[in-house]
Amino acid sequence: MKKQIRNFAVVAGAATAAFALAAGPASAVPSTVWTVNPTPASFTAANSGNVVLSVNGIAMTCTKSNASGTMASATGNPATVASISAIAFGATGAPCTSVLGNVTTVATTPWTVVAQDYTAATGVTKGYVGNVDAKVTVGACVFRVTGKASGTYTNSTGKLAVNSVSGELTVVSSTNCGSAVPVGAKPLFKGDYLVKVAGTSTIPTIVGSNP
Repeated sequence: MKKQIRNFAVVAGAATAAFALAAGPASAVPSTVWTVNPTPASFTAANSGNVVLSVNGIAMTCTKSNASGTMASATGNPATVASISAIAFGATGAPCTSVLGNVTTVATTPWTVVAQDYTAATGVTKGYVGNVDAKVTVGACVFRVTGKASGTYTNSTGKLAVNSVSGELTVVSSTNCGSAVPVGAKPLFKGDYLVKVAGTSTIPTIVGSNP
């Protein structure tokens, strides 16, 4: 009888361990609640410093860039906390430039702002700008870039700092660009934007929490 009880305990223990292993991954990353304030809200954003797209070492620099869209609270991880409905690069009298000539960029929107991680001590949300899709023209060279770009958002300043890493963005088509911008090239995009609630000086905030 004691042997039977001992054997049952071993089997039950093994079953419990197996269940824990099976259940572990599903509960390891709980859904995250993202609280955007105010929500929903329209926003505008203007660059702070140069915005640069680099392809094969060729820097395409914009001194002016702005964006607009809407933002709202969301649930999930990752979660879309903002939609960029319009984004412009360059302005009248301040075109984007490169060693190959002036640069014109036309974005296909919406792009998204996706939240993945929040640090309460600093008020910084890590994530990425997703659904990036843009046609870039430099002289006779025309190419299209798609993908995403890693970034952070800081509540105290309203700064959306975009700083992509290699492999996030890809040139998916290229015409008259030769070896300068071939299909498959991995551009890098970097730029800081200051975000405000549209028509105000209010800086919106994004706070992540685990229920």
